[in-house]
Amino acid sequence: MWNGKKKAITFSYDDGVVYDKRLVEIFNKYNLKCTFNLNSGIMTGANHWENNGIEIHRLNAKGLPELYKGHEIAVHTLTHPDLTKYDDETVYNEVMLDKENLERMFDCKIEGMAYPYGTYNEHIAEILKDCGIKYARTVNSMGKTAKPSDLLMLRPTAHHSEEGLMSIIEDFLAQDSAKMEEPEMLYIWGHSYEFEVHQNWDYIEKICSIVANKEDVFYGTNAQVLSAFY
Repeated sequence: MWNGKKKAITFSYDDGVVYDKRLVEIFNKYNLKCTFNLNSGIMTGANHWENNGIEIHRLNAKGLPELYKGHEIAVHTLTHPDLTKYDDETVYNEVMLDKENLERMFDCKIEGMAYPYGTYNEHIAEILKDCGIKYARTVNSMGKTAKPSDLLMLRPTAHHSEEGLMSIIEDFLAQDSAKMEEPEMLYIWGHSYEFEVHQNWDYIEKICSIVANKEDVFYGTNAQVLSAFY
C-alpha cells in the first residue's frame, strides 16, 4: 500500500493566507506533509477580509515555491466562487486556469483540488475530470479514519476543530497494522488563519507532535496518499 504500510496521515489547508507561513514551519518541524489549496486569480496581499477582529491577508505570489517546498500545491479555483452557482464553462474556467497558473508558478504537475466553500455536486465532479483533476476534497467529514472512496467527492476525516478528533487520532494510532484488513487514512483539513483567530496555535502543534514519527504510518501529501487509489 503506502511503502508497505496500511496507515497514512495527510493534511489539507485552504486559501493561501499569511498564516500558512507559521503552519508550514510547524509541519516541517515534525516532518509532516500537507497539501495547500490556492486561488491563483486572487493571490495578492491586497485581497483580505476580517474574522473576529483579525485581518486576514492572502499571500503574494513572490516566494511561494520556497515557502511550500516539500508540500503539495492543489487547485482551489481561480477566484474562490461557489461553483454550484455557475455554468459549465465558468466552472471549467475556474478550475483549469487555476491549475495551469499554479503548474506554471510551482513548476509541477497538479492533480488535486479542494472545493471552495465545500460546495459541489456530481455534475461538477464530472467537469473536473476534463480538467485533469484526480481528487477533490469536500468539507463533509467522515468522523473516522477509513479507506478513501469517491475521490472526486472526497470526504476528509475531520476539520481540525471538530469535537472528538483527538479520540479519532488516538484510536487510529493504537491500531495494530498487522491486524488491519483495509488501509486507512487520517485526513485533517482547515484554514491556517483559524489558529490565529482562535489563538490556539498550540493545538495544531499538539496534534502534530502526537501523530509524528510513527514507524507504521506513511506521511504524505494528499496526492501521495490518494494516488494509491487512482
